[in-house]
Amino acid sequence: MAEQELSVRSIDGIVEGSVTATLARILQLVGDAVIVFDQEGRVLLANDEAVRLFEYHERNLVGSDIRTFFTPGDAEDRSAAFDAEALPFPVDGSTALVTVADAAGEPLTLRVRSERVGAPTEAFVLVVVPVSDEATSEREEQRTIEELRRANKRLSGALNIVLDTLDSENMGQLLERVIAEIADTMEADGSLIYLAEHDGFHLHGTTESIARSSAPRFVGYGHLIENLCADTGHALRLRVAPPDPQDLRAGRLTSRDVVNDDTREVYEVAVRHLPPFVSFIAVPVWFGGQIIALIEVGWKTVHPLNSDDTRLLDSISNYLSVQLVGALSTMRTQRRNELRELALDVRNRLTAAAGAQEGGASRVLPEVMQEVAEALDAVVYPVVCCEVSGRPVVHPADAPVFELPAGLGEISEKDEEAQVIAIAPDSAISEELRALQQPCIGAALLAGKIEDKRRTWLFLRPYDSEPMSDIDLELLQRVALNVRAIVAGAEESKQNKRISQALMTGMKNELQHIDGIEAQGIYSSATAAAFVGGDFYSLVRLSGRRACVIMGDVSGKGIEAASVSSAVKTALSAYAWEGIGPARMVANLNEFLLGFSRIETFATLFVGVVDLAKGVLTYCSAGHPPAALVRAATGEAQLLDVQSGVVGAFQDMTYKNGYVELRKDDVLFLYTDGTTEARSPEGAFFGETGLRDMVMSEVPHGFEGLLDRFLATLDAYTGRSLEDDVAMVALRFSGLPA
Repeated sequence: MAEQELSVRSIDGIVEGSVTATLARILQLVGDAVIVFDQEGRVLLANDEAVRLFEYHERNLVGSDIRTFFTPGDAEDRSAAFDAEALPFPVDGSTALVTVADAAGEPLTLRVRSERVGAPTEAFVLVVVPVSDEATSEREEQRTIEELRRANKRLSGALNIVLDTLDSENMGQLLERVIAEIADTMEADGSLIYLAEHDGFHLHGTTESIARSSAPRFVGYGHLIENLCADTGHALRLRVAPPDPQDLRAGRLTSRDVVNDDTREVYEVAVRHLPPFVSFIAVPVWFGGQIIALIEVGWKTVHPLNSDDTRLLDSISNYLSVQLVGALSTMRTQRRNELRELALDVRNRLTAAAGAQEGGASRVLPEVMQEVAEALDAVVYPVVCCEVSGRPVVHPADAPVFELPAGLGEISEKDEEAQVIAIAPDSAISEELRALQQPCIGAALLAGKIEDKRRTWLFLRPYDSEPMSDIDLELLQRVALNVRAIVAGAEESKQNKRISQALMTGMKNELQHIDGIEAQGIYSSATAAAFVGGDFYSLVRLSGRRACVIMGDVSGKGIEAASVSSAVKTALSAYAWEGIGPARMVANLNEFLLGFSRIETFATLFVGVVDLAKGVLTYCSAGHPPAALVRAATGEAQLLDVQSGVVGAFQDMTYKNGYVELRKDDVLFLYTDGTTEARSPEGAFFGETGLRDMVMSEVPHGFEGLLDRFLATLDAYTGRSLEDDVAMVALRFSGLPA
């Protein structure tokens, strides 16, 4: 049988098979009167106490109608269809008092408790105790007191859980308190909670009493209790059966039998998927038709499980569902932010090392990878090339050398791009690593070829550990891209530095002097190693008190982006002198770029022609962030929102002009998308809202040094960690009439 599947079998029904005789014998050993009747009201079994109590009604109780003993009347009443709900006592396991007539016709008070038992043959078990029996009465009184004590304990615990979770902000502490309260409420040996994520259920909390136990840290979807809870829709009473002696003699147990106390079914479950309990209640937490969490409350020895307890736990789980959805979302956000901060720190350290000395980035890689592994609760194995075979091998610090698994080896030898490959449980690569007695769950980070060597690292966790989450893999992907870009880029940068510097000289951003227009421009590179980029701007003086302002962003980085930027600036300047409008200029440029550059190279542009004589700005914004015009009279910022498509991507694109009236001392602000897409350390975008607030707050403080103040605002927002180049231009139209 496959390990992921559940084996199910049923214990014989109450009135079938050899178990009948055994059950009858057990009933004779019980001091209370016990009757078993079926769904038609027919008595199936009765012990001697029941016979002594009710024999004045029927000489042979078995086969008689249960209603005879509790609803005496004519035969016509009892000939009606039997309905368990019509009996004078409940059949849900709760205790009730019923008064009947004894053999002398005197009232006799009985304390009864009845509960339905499950498939394959549905029946009811009824326990009856005369209240007049002094010894029995005392025993029932003690039982009632104990039941009241337990009920009060359950109620108090449920209230504590509600109070503890109100306005809770620390979700980690919330989960710890909830499972501790549940274990205390149920007087259990411990409890644990699994939260559903993209790949299965991850353990997110255990009570201190079982913290050192062997609870599985991860269970994939479709395994063990989840399927049962999904089928029934409520909490389950489960019990791990003793192991078979033959299995014990054979060696290590790989599976155990689990009995469902509700249905008496038996399931074969892999040992590595079982909680550290003998008796336990599995409680699903539902939200939106999905199980979002699984709580397991258990005892380390065989413990009687009450159906009332399952109903209470179901009620608690219904209350907790909304809190746990919030907890899961918050914990994922916190984890993502922590790992993004680590990725940013790795990038900064690699960048600093690359800039400090030649080969510096490569030398800090072992330290960086170890730090990443610790954050992922994994070990890291670097992959090196075997000097004898020439094949990639792994050389752990405390284990023999082994060859890289075939699947990873083939990829690492062929692919030059940075990538991350998940190593999932039970995958071929995982099984190969496990056969080598190595940690076998995690991911491989392939950085491609760096310094003439392919660089690969394995981040691995032991067998039975939880797989890498999507957030973990996101961190590794960021690290892979940074290693590829910075370490490999540092080597490429040395070769291209002189070419880059020559290009910078030829494509220097220039704002020509225009009477009546005050102009500022600024460019900030995201990395110290970036000599050139795709952002550019220009202000060109034209005839007749006119000027052309250009701002653009070419996709890509480095020499190719710089060369395209230079060509775009040159072409636009020539078009401007021809006297054509901005939309026509951009359309001509689109045709030019489609024949000039690679297919995947495109640009966003803002091209504006200022006519100071008429006080009008005619512009074309081709896929570029909308420019902002700040009115001097009111101080309000207006976004120029007439938009067209990007340039250099598609044939037959249509571009259109926008028009806006200019007044004295109005300020036009242009920028590239690195401004609005700047991120805070928490990952929030600066956005158009941040840009509007910045413009509205800084423009009133004067035009002098305006862009320096803008850049300082961005640095403060990002923690001086811009992820993209930023170019900004500000024009003040001081030469217009008041």
